[in-house]
Amino acid sequence: MEAKEIQTDILIIGGGTAGCFAGITLGEYRDIDVLIVEKANVKRSGCLAAGVNAINAYITEGKTPQDYVNYAKRDAEGIVREDLLLTMSERLNRVTEHMEKLGLVILKDDQGKYVARGDRNIKINGENIKPILAKAAARQKNVKILNHVNITDFIVENNRIKGAYGFHVDQPICYTIYANAVICGTGGAAGLYRPNNPGFSRHKIWYPPFNTGAGYSMGIRAGAEMTTFEMRFIALRCKDTIAPTGTIAQGVSAEQINGQGENYEDKYGLTTSQRVYGTVEENRKGRGPCYLKTKGITKEQEEDLYKAYLNMAPSQTLKWIETGKGPSQENVEVEGSEPYIVGGHTASGYWVDTKRQTTIQGLFAAGDVAGGCPQKYVTGALAEGEIAAEAAAEFHRANPYEPVKKDTRKKKQKEYEAYLKNDRAVLTTGQLEETMQKVMDQYAGGISTNYQYSEGKLRMADEKIMLLLELSRHLAARDMDGLLRIYELRERLVVCQVLIAHLLGRKETRWHSFAENTTYPEKSEDGMVYVNSKLKNGKIEILYRELVTGGKVYEHTDTAE
Repeated sequence: MEAKEIQTDILIIGGGTAGCFAGITLGEYRDIDVLIVEKANVKRSGCLAAGVNAINAYITEGKTPQDYVNYAKRDAEGIVREDLLLTMSERLNRVTEHMEKLGLVILKDDQGKYVARGDRNIKINGENIKPILAKAAARQKNVKILNHVNITDFIVENNRIKGAYGFHVDQPICYTIYANAVICGTGGAAGLYRPNNPGFSRHKIWYPPFNTGAGYSMGIRAGAEMTTFEMRFIALRCKDTIAPTGTIAQGVSAEQINGQGENYEDKYGLTTSQRVYGTVEENRKGRGPCYLKTKGITKEQEEDLYKAYLNMAPSQTLKWIETGKGPSQENVEVEGSEPYIVGGHTASGYWVDTKRQTTIQGLFAAGDVAGGCPQKYVTGALAEGEIAAEAAAEFHRANPYEPVKKDTRKKKQKEYEAYLKNDRAVLTTGQLEETMQKVMDQYAGGISTNYQYSEGKLRMADEKIMLLLELSRHLAARDMDGLLRIYELRERLVVCQVLIAHLLGRKETRWHSFAENTTYPEKSEDGMVYVNSKLKNGKIEILYRELVTGGKVYEHTDTAE
């Protein structure tokens, strides 16, 4: 492989929602060189690739940022970082207005006010939201974008970030990127569990299949503290298309009903996890299938739904058209997705302070990869990108660049080349990935077990995942795309390892479905803590931290601890 070196002041890993907005923010710091590295192309990468039809985190008229904090706290049964939620919520409206100035179309009423969709949402035409973000980031004079480069490892010395290693996904090029500060915005982790749809449709899932937990994995292996992986996210989706259900539930006030036409929402509760749990239970008890009640809505409402889904999930609109039965004629069947680890909806991710700095000095996290701050959605990711960018700039100016003392470039390059040279591999990446998903599905609470797991099954899952990690070291890649698949698998396996440790660490069932522990089926008073972890000497060590609540603020006192 050809070796290339790059020097920059601030490196942004991941050109998604948070990464692009961090780049836009750093455009104001003209004396700081910024590099955004993206394994795809920033124009259509990340969670916003296909667009979105609403801003789901917005402080509507009559509401306050604290109201949003209270909502997210209730939904997560209290396991949140209130200081992170508040610092995010205070910026939601400002970043929304910034996006409108960049060209995002936000729907308005006759008085020129944003059209609300529920208490915390506003309607947009967002099919092109990602190209708008990417174009604005690329326009900054001090920001460069490097597409099609996959970052695999942080360069860390004495708990201080120094840069990252990676490779080009199309060409045999190994990259060493030195930086004084790094912002990780790589998103969450999909593909850990067996999905709803098999075979050629296996990637028709809720969360982007290209988000493989890379940022989590790099941080875990570098010794960063992680938090709340056990709060998995399971999405309630339209059956088969896995399209979002909130557009229907909020857009036409559709109730959740079972196969007998009975409303079951109030029976189980209205939090995000309870809506999934109720659907699982009604099906398990023979009262399925379950639906969103849309039959009888007006033709105007139906037309609005057709258009709304074209902005982010066109497969749902196409399904209605192909079957010849729109939502006004037939209720929409719903199902739960497989579990994901994603800090934009739950609290999973890096343990950070209010400036979004991780426990590694100079490494910041934003968006789905940052923990403690659920229900952030698009605007929350933008807000955290802005917070992390401002803090990274401050860190860069306050801390002189420290050169790397131990040069490991050649060692990393040899690691990449070993996969490309290997001609004796017995197993394929696809076989190990399928096995991993089967293990997680059957032993760690996947769809086939109604999301339930036990201590005994988790310990068995841990053994099997560790074996798969060892086997993954002996895979072969025929080209750079094959090398990419190997590293994506290894990232997922590391995340699985930490997830299992966290599920074992929370000895209760605080969130039905999200963490349905049959060994401990009830809530526990002892559960009002954060379950955190660190990788030490090759093993995951579980840490319990007190809640940051009631106006308290957490800041790192010793990032070398």
